[in-house]
Amino acid sequence: MARPRHAESRVGIPSMSADEVYSRVRKIVSDQLGVEDDKVTPEANFQNDLGADSLDTVELVMAFEEEFDLEIPDEDAEGIATVQDAVNYILSKKAA
Repeated sequence: MARPRHAESRVGIPSMSADEVYSRVRKIVSDQLGVEDDKVTPEANFQNDLGADSLDTVELVMAFEEEFDLEIPDEDAEGIATVQDAVNYILSKKAA
């Protein structure tokens, strides 16, 4: 009989609350952009408020894809401008 596999640290989103997703997104943004946690608010715009350039935003999307085990097409990524946009997108894709 095969032993059950333990979940990796990247747990599927259906079992995660919006607060948990926000917390993980906030940590990714803070780490990737090197900004203080208190600046990473739901309404914070990656470029205008947090100083991200176009390469930074691509790297953020890649980090979200890896952390939450999903694929974000370029046309969808263009619509993710704020922390809350990222949280909403991740929740909508994992709920589908």
